[in-house]
Amino acid sequence: MTNIDDGETSRALETPKNPAADAPSATPDWDAEAATFDDEPDHGLRDPVVREAWATRLRDWLPPRACDVLDLGCGTGSLSLLATEQGHRVTGVDASPAMVALARGKLAGHPAVFLVGDAAAPPVGEERFDVVLVRHLLWTLPDPARVLRRWCGLLRPGGRLVLVEGVWGTVSPVGIPAERLHGLVAPLVSDAVVEWLGDDSSLWGRKVEDERYAVLARL
Repeated sequence: MTNIDDGETSRALETPKNPAADAPSATPDWDAEAATFDDEPDHGLRDPVVREAWATRLRDWLPPRACDVLDLGCGTGSLSLLATEQGHRVTGVDASPAMVALARGKLAGHPAVFLVGDAAAPPVGEERFDVVLVRHLLWTLPDPARVLRRWCGLLRPGGRLVLVEGVWGTVSPVGIPAERLHGLVAPLVSDAVVEWLGDDSSLWGRKVEDERYAVLARL
């Protein structure tokens, strides 16, 4: 785990930002994508090496005790499944009914509930959580600063944000750079660090060269 303020991380973030990297691309039809979504190694986690790599990260990122996890943009529920296997209770939210249906099937019999809804404004009422877990979602939202404030409001005191993001592509990159996301999160929490993920090929099922990271924060 690397603090954004140390020298090594600061040097890594000195490359000029491409404005296109902050701009959401056209939103895919996630219902249409659902049937093949898990074919990607880091989506379906079918490869035991990839699965264990994500399970190891979650063990580091989530509290050691059983807790309530809100998985936003949960997709087919692969990370939710890992979290329940580690003893946590999960509420998943995704805008795609097809994704939610697959998640419900995948986690049948596990302590998990899946809701169709807007992950930017989760339909959870007054319920509060110990962890808000989000992977590859913030970059698609037009106002991530406002969304982050809302998500922090869903956490119990001492709760955690686990935000897995990146910048993908070289010609017309999409995503949100680590420097920008850390800057948005830091004023809202007591502690926030960046953990670099791009050099761990076991997470992706292949070697990657683009920017991939997690911002880990506590209220």
